[in-house]
Amino acid sequence: MIKEIASPKLKNPIFIAAWPGMGEVAYRAALFLKEVLGFKVFAKLQASQFFKPAAVSVEKGILNIPEMPAGFFYYYKGKKSPDIILFLGEVQPPLEYAQDLSLMIVNFIKKYKVSQMFTFAAKPESIDHKSKPKVWIAATHKDVLESLEKFNLKILKEGQVSGLNGIILGVGKKKSIKGACLLGEIPFYTVQIENPKATGSILSVIGKYLGVDLDLSSIVSRSKFIEDEIDKLITYLKGEAPAQGHSPLSEDDIDKIKKDLAAYTKLPQSALKEIEKLFKDAGKDITLANKLKGELDRWNVYKEYEDKFLDLFKKKGKERH
Repeated sequence: MIKEIASPKLKNPIFIAAWPGMGEVAYRAALFLKEVLGFKVFAKLQASQFFKPAAVSVEKGILNIPEMPAGFFYYYKGKKSPDIILFLGEVQPPLEYAQDLSLMIVNFIKKYKVSQMFTFAAKPESIDHKSKPKVWIAATHKDVLESLEKFNLKILKEGQVSGLNGIILGVGKKKSIKGACLLGEIPFYTVQIENPKATGSILSVIGKYLGVDLDLSSIVSRSKFIEDEIDKLITYLKGEAPAQGHSPLSEDDIDKIKKDLAAYTKLPQSALKEIEKLFKDAGKDITLANKLKGELDRWNVYKEYEDKFLDLFKKKGKERH
């Protein structure tokens, strides 16, 4: 259910949607836009049918059923830029509900005569965390790609955009709304931590496209802080004395970083819930183990769950005897 608290008069607005995901790239880019441009909330998505509690919360020994995640619609009336509708989802639902949830959102925004839609995402690549991340694009139509050529984006010629940040574009295309996903590169060994550098790269592109002047100085400062923290972690993991720089990472270094980063960071809540659900489902139907393994690999956390994953097969083996 989508509850409107206002009915803004907008002229062919551009729609931007984001949910938490790898590197928090998409969500933080959209959140930055909301805060610096002064978006106003006008509707709330309450879709409890798409979310099931995976646990209860405990506070001072008392159990409570947690509140179901929500999503909020915001609007911005541009003077020299297009009007914009922004949607921020608190949590991504399980993937089996992604298309239905996307359809609910797309049907809602169509009444505002949305002219185009954008989503953001992270793209893990074999790059160093000090590198300047490139921005990739995948679009619903060829003319959308052509309209963004001047921003020197890399075209994603094949592959996939997973989660709601991709699926909602596919649903929008079926409903005759053109759109694109902007993907910021992140080092594949840092998918579990915030990546403001990739966020800034996306914001630079979308700001120019929208014709809005975005002060990204806070993003730059945050990027430097995160970069320094990763340097410290790499120095620690390699057993080196602190230094101004560090030598290129070997494959062994990268494997160790991927394993140990979990001790310093955490997965988005939506990813944790999806993994726990897949473990539960695979416990009942071992043929789903391959789907579970794919999800663990996607977030580079298989090592953290390896024992639990292998236990699924041990239990099935005992049941046969």
